[in-house]
Amino acid sequence: MRVADPVDVHGWRGELALDYERHDHRTVLARRRHDGPLVVQKPLYPEGDEVCHTILVHPPGGIAGGDELYLDVSASAGTHVLLTTPAAGKWYRSAGSWARQCVRLHAAARSVVEWLPQETIVFDGARADMALHVELAASATFIGWEILCLGRAGAGERFAKGDCRLLTHIAREDRVVWFERGCIPAGGAFCTSAAGLASRTVCATLVAASPRIDRQLLDLCRGERTTEGRAAVTQTPDVLIARYLGDSSEAAREYFQRVWAHVRLALAGRAAHTPRIWST
Repeated sequence: MRVADPVDVHGWRGELALDYERHDHRTVLARRRHDGPLVVQKPLYPEGDEVCHTILVHPPGGIAGGDELYLDVSASAGTHVLLTTPAAGKWYRSAGSWARQCVRLHAAARSVVEWLPQETIVFDGARADMALHVELAASATFIGWEILCLGRAGAGERFAKGDCRLLTHIAREDRVVWFERGCIPAGGAFCTSAAGLASRTVCATLVAASPRIDRQLLDLCRGERTTEGRAAVTQTPDVLIARYLGDSSEAAREYFQRVWAHVRLALAGRAAHTPRIWST
């Protein structure tokens, strides 16, 4: 926390810790600990015992100024965990205090952790601080995305006031393999510049980290096209990054799901299995 930032002492704080273990051929949620408004539903197995789907629920339905949410997930050796949300995340207008969310994912040897929340809507006037920290063992795999909607475009609202801070930190065996920090001040030059968001309202990033990423996978992902907006895929050592910039969260997710299908099959050896909650 930055000392100079105001914090609303009346905000809600939610903490959730999840520990997954492999029992025979089954990934199980062995332990869960929570404090405040952040819980999980019953673990689901739509793909069979080896992959545990978990839906994270924030009962208030949105994050307001002063709220703080902390999620800590530990996946032990050989587990496969898919984490998602039941609906879009909402960051409400703030009277001045920051709202914060910090997600920490720990993946042990040969484990796979997928962090695939539904889209995040940042309301006009929000002050949102979002951080994702991923710690990977040498043979672990991470696949995750963030679909960020600035303002409620469907209601004619623009992101004209407020701020949005983003941090993604991925390390493998204590060596940083991906680090990205950004700040989006509402109404600033970055929002309108051609070198920034070019006045678009939806920006999204998919990141996959694995020692098995190769040129063939990069080419497959680059072969996908978005139905609206712009998209691109690039690669650094052991990391593949897909980007979307446009005005449709539906187009972003549909594009990412097709990229995800290639990535998941190549890195986890499994065909993409869309969580049913995405269709409800």
